[in-house]
Amino acid sequence: MKRLRIAQKKPETEMLKQGKAENKKAKKKASKNKDSNAPKRPASAFFIFMEDFRKSFKENYPDNKSIAVAGKAGGERWKLMSDAEKAPYIKKARKKMAEYEIALEAYKKKLDGYGVDVPEDSGKSFSEVVSGKSSYEIYDEAEQDVSSQRN
Repeated sequence: MKRLRIAQKKPETEMLKQGKAENKKAKKKASKNKDSNAPKRPASAFFIFMEDFRKSFKENYPDNKSIAVAGKAGGERWKLMSDAEKAPYIKKARKKMAEYEIALEAYKKKLDGYGVDVPEDSGKSFSEVVSGKSSYEIYDEAEQDVSSQRN
């Protein structure tokens, strides 16, 4: 009876392992497709606080070189802070997020055709929208250019 149960569980565990492997591959593919020119997400309120906290921590404890200790101390301090104490960091984070959103919109417009908005459901390619010509006309012109260069 025990052998039967083990035999039944084996394929399930193999399927789970395969699923995990596929998830890892998908995550790697997604990270490879990131655009290095895209604006970077801003730091959260906590990370803005940590920038200031690390500076003061180094001044108060110059002999302590451990990053982990500074991180733990900063996390504990953040938890103990009231909302009023966190407010300046939250305000800075919101300001940076607003700037990021503006930069992201400008970046997306640049990608969409240098200020030309291409509706997703239009069925037209980028070059069709920018030039106002159909893909057949664009292809014909390119073909004529190539043939004229050969002659």
